[in-house]
Amino acid sequence: MAGSTHSVNNQVPPLVGYDVFSADPALTAAVERHLDPGLRDEVLGELSALGRTAGSAQVQEWGAQANENPPRLRTHDRYGHRIDEVEFHPSWHRLLGKGVSAGLTAAWDRPAGHLRRAAAFLVWTQAEAGSGCPLSMTHAAVPALRTDPDLAAEWEPRLTSMVYDRELRPAHLKAGALFGMGMTEKQGGSDVRANTTSARPLAQDGTYELTGHKWFCSAPMSDGFLVLAQAPGGLTCFLVPRVLADGTRNVFLLQRLKDKLGNRSNASAEVEFDGTWARRVGEEGRGVRTIIEMVAATRLDCVLGSAGLMRQAVAQAVHHCTYREAFGGKLADKPLMRNVLADLAIESEAATTLALRLAAAWDDGGEQERALLRIAVPAAKYWVTKRCPPVAVEAAECLGGNGYVEESGLPRLVRESPLNSIWEGAGNVQALDVLRALQREPGAFDAYLREVGQARGADHRLDGAIKNLLTELADLEGVQGRARRLAERLALVLQGSLLVRFAPPQVADAFCAARLGGDGGASFGTLPHSLDLASVVERARPVT
Repeated sequence: MAGSTHSVNNQVPPLVGYDVFSADPALTAAVERHLDPGLRDEVLGELSALGRTAGSAQVQEWGAQANENPPRLRTHDRYGHRIDEVEFHPSWHRLLGKGVSAGLTAAWDRPAGHLRRAAAFLVWTQAEAGSGCPLSMTHAAVPALRTDPDLAAEWEPRLTSMVYDRELRPAHLKAGALFGMGMTEKQGGSDVRANTTSARPLAQDGTYELTGHKWFCSAPMSDGFLVLAQAPGGLTCFLVPRVLADGTRNVFLLQRLKDKLGNRSNASAEVEFDGTWARRVGEEGRGVRTIIEMVAATRLDCVLGSAGLMRQAVAQAVHHCTYREAFGGKLADKPLMRNVLADLAIESEAATTLALRLAAAWDDGGEQERALLRIAVPAAKYWVTKRCPPVAVEAAECLGGNGYVEESGLPRLVRESPLNSIWEGAGNVQALDVLRALQREPGAFDAYLREVGQARGADHRLDGAIKNLLTELADLEGVQGRARRLAERLALVLQGSLLVRFAPPQVADAFCAARLGGDGGASFGTLPHSLDLASVVERARPVT
């Protein structure tokens, strides 16, 4: 008799055993739109295979295990020797290995390399975002190394390899290598020019000895690191190998691992350099210029990572509401819940569409596309990453109390959601970078206007938003205090232009009404009720 009180009904089946890529119409459409038709079958097949892996029960379990078992620092071995190693759960290595083998560090010399990698990064983020850090750092290190042809020839084949080799040994003995980064210091943060780590030249040309402290070192288990330090000629970029060519460990003293809000499966460390051997990358005193493309690449990954988190949050919310019944019907059929889901869905689609457009611009490499990236990347990084936390929180609320329970996976998304806004320059840094592009590189805004202008006349709300943006830019009084407002408007107008041109009419209509036309509230679920919201929600539903 007691057992009858424990019957299970009206519970939602887990969102598992599905193709994360193919179940995302916004992502698949963006890939096909920017892809050379001759590559279509190859790339879509590759991404679908990764999507099935990401959506499998096994990989979802790996993600949960890696998150529940964060890395541990081992400074010494049992005999008292200093080893400075980070131990990870086996599931972390499995996730990272899958990411490497899927080409998430191999964009630079593959056809449509950045586009296919961007889509894959967005997909793989939905399995577990923590492994994205070393994948992103390794990917982004390539343009910095290319400032020194000898270093690039030595290291690039290892960084773009699709082989994951986790052992700490000399890089020339490895089939693949990963990179981390150590840029910020406790006294400077984003102001890297305030760095105090010193670099003393050694007898061999291009080699130095580093002394100092890094407050945040990303991916401290990596084979090499790009770091900034003060050389005699000024702030300079250096390559610090984890293991030297003769097999001895470089001086890389891990002080502690950061106890972070989210991104728990990934390690971030404080590290001391004390006579640490390093090779110069680029010219002395040109450290910031050397890493500028690296920074842009990691910022785009912040956009992609946030778009992936948003997509998974929306997929979980729509999936839940499609099955869950309340008050006499499915939640997804209730007008108010439908409004919430549709509002979340257009935010997710706008983020995905913008992120893939920027990745395609990177593949193009033309002058106009490079100019567009100069203004669009910091604007997108500012806005998309800012939208991620409210999307994750609202999606969790769609599950009710179930969304507040760890087993649902939503709390992990909520904790992860603020990271990309902070990483690689927080909101103010991005907004001020947008201002620099506007003031110092007129070609950047020209390229932006040519891009958004392709949709002029298609939607009166978009036309009005473009006009208002031009009016705001005509008055530069107190412009620094308005930098966030400008970055937001630039991103929204660009998203609106892309959706008007490429998204289904119901998606573009809802976005322009709420985001550009002022017909939406401060919270999700405030779209005009007259829109075709059912179609928007159905488009966002992950078909298993």
